[in-house]
Amino acid sequence: MRKLPIGIQSFEKIRSDDYYYVDKTPFVARLVEEGGGWYFLSRPRRFGKSLFLDTLRQAFLGRKELFEGLYLETHWDWSKKYPVVYISFDGNITTPALLEKKIKSRIKYLAEDYGINLSEDEESLLLEELIVKLHRKYNSKVVVLIDEYDKPILDAIDNRVVATENREKLKNLYGVLKPLDAYLKFVFITGVSKFSKVSLFSGLNQLQDITLNPAYATICGYTQEEFEEVFSERLSGVDLEKVQCWYDGYSWLGKRVYNPFDILLYLAEGEFRPYWFETGTPTFLMKLLLENKVYLPELENLEVGEKLIGSFDVEEIYPENLMFQTGYLTIVGREVRGAGIVYRLSFPNKEVRISFSDYLLYYYTKNPRQVERNKNLLLEAIKNNDFEKVCEIFRSFFSSIPHDWYRRNDIYEYEGYYATVVYAHFYSTGFNVVVEDATSAGKIDMTVLYEDRVYIMEFKVVELEGEGKAIDQLKGKKYWEKYADKAEKIYLIGIEFSRETRNIAGFDVEEVQ
Repeated sequence: MRKLPIGIQSFEKIRSDDYYYVDKTPFVARLVEEGGGWYFLSRPRRFGKSLFLDTLRQAFLGRKELFEGLYLETHWDWSKKYPVVYISFDGNITTPALLEKKIKSRIKYLAEDYGINLSEDEESLLLEELIVKLHRKYNSKVVVLIDEYDKPILDAIDNRVVATENREKLKNLYGVLKPLDAYLKFVFITGVSKFSKVSLFSGLNQLQDITLNPAYATICGYTQEEFEEVFSERLSGVDLEKVQCWYDGYSWLGKRVYNPFDILLYLAEGEFRPYWFETGTPTFLMKLLLENKVYLPELENLEVGEKLIGSFDVEEIYPENLMFQTGYLTIVGREVRGAGIVYRLSFPNKEVRISFSDYLLYYYTKNPRQVERNKNLLLEAIKNNDFEKVCEIFRSFFSSIPHDWYRRNDIYEYEGYYATVVYAHFYSTGFNVVVEDATSAGKIDMTVLYEDRVYIMEFKVVELEGEGKAIDQLKGKKYWEKYADKAEKIYLIGIEFSRETRNIAGFDVEEVQ
């Protein structure tokens, strides 16, 4: 049922009779054949979760005609049909009252479709009554599919009290499924985040989490092979390496996949743009990063344990965990260390890396126009090796941050804050940037590669290190030797910041002779 029409809604630039089939139905057969019957899957927004859930729904309803030419057409028992309870939490659900209304309306609409009268009023009791009466009416077990199970919590995540109230309502709703095991054929729950079983799925011990199961790593998204095979007629003249750089790179311990939303819009528009990133504003995440004083360049190669990659809860949210589950970071490596497992996370691709840097700068200044202007000026300054202009750009940026922002945040006391701003400017402008650049003498804070030139940067806070220490370290460590035979010109740039002025205190540049 993985039928993807390109030619409607935002895809009107492609003929309306263009249909592309990325066949994910083998996963439907596998889920049922394995016999578990109770599954949970977490994937970022707009990654095809809803489409896969609808595929399950149509299969269990026995609509064989929709699967013509797909794997499931000949690998499914079409003689059996099941009543399906499908609940999706679409829309913006920011209050418990709205959530209650949404749940009741969904269940009552389902009851009407099946010709069933319900007498209960409380949400969880309504769901229980619907499942039991469907079982009796059709003399069949019932399939339950829940899409975006966590959306009412995430919609209100910036208000922990409301988010907790929504969580408790959902916990009561999902709690009725456990006692109804005898009535249920199959349960599949999807969401963006993975809340702990204790907090949201209390008692559902049979719920199998396939989020990081390598066998299901490509259940959503397109592999490179799928992309090139299915869309081959539209790829003439397309720079496949550039497409891969922009939109590929998501991994859940299996083959890497493309974000399908990006691919469909790219094929429709023909331009490289952050389509996926533009559909969400990570304001709460930015706030969380600042509260936890996360150093943005560290996200390029972040090592975390199972706790920071697993489930979380409203009362205990870690920025690294939330970034992974929402798709801003992905798994690039995994290894066993001692008694635990360590995961390496990084930005999945150019779209996320650049857009995240962009948004961070907007978040600091609330002035998108100035951010865009600075990026253009920075590109021109680097082209011309105009280091005075580079220094002026950053001085101007730090000066533009409202005083009230500093009053509410003490992050300006940390070196990482200033380095993050420099990093974000270079990355969002599109430069080739290497952070924590390893050499035999230590790690370079940041290296920028541009044409035949290399810019090696060191960051210091003068109140912590003293003046002139940044450029001294660059010269003393001889970091440039790593690039001695790889670039025509190498520049050492020591940038020093002041806590007192909250701006640049020193900007030293020397060319390596």
